[in-house]
Amino acid sequence: QAQLVESGGGLVQAGGSLRLSCVASGRTFSSYAMGWFRQAPGKDREFVAGISRSGGITSYADSVKGRFTISKDNAKDTVYLQMTSLKPEDTAVYYCATGSTGVVRTSESWYHQWGQGTQVTVSS
Repeated sequence: QAQLVESGGGLVQAGGSLRLSCVASGRTFSSYAMGWFRQAPGKDREFVAGISRSGGITSYADSVKGRFTISKDNAKDTVYLQMTSLKPEDTAVYYCATGSTGVVRTSESWYHQWGQGTQVTVSS
């Protein structure tokens, strides 16, 4: 059974860094684009970053450009989200997701497999 498992969340002070990991199992990881989304309390889930199946194309939300970096290791079936210069408004549950094909998209509806999420809390 295909599944995604996120890790790496935690509590960090503003200006700090965290690296999230998402390990995939049960399907051909290298065939699909991957995405990171987040959901803050009382808000809708939003796109954060996406990466194509080969890792050659990435996409970021404007709010995280220049601070977050998504990467993909097909040999390890893992996608990462390196987060730097964290802000209190980055506080949310972060989810990784598998795209429908190898192409990056920002729409939540295009992603069909989701992890359980990992909490990121940034204190001011």
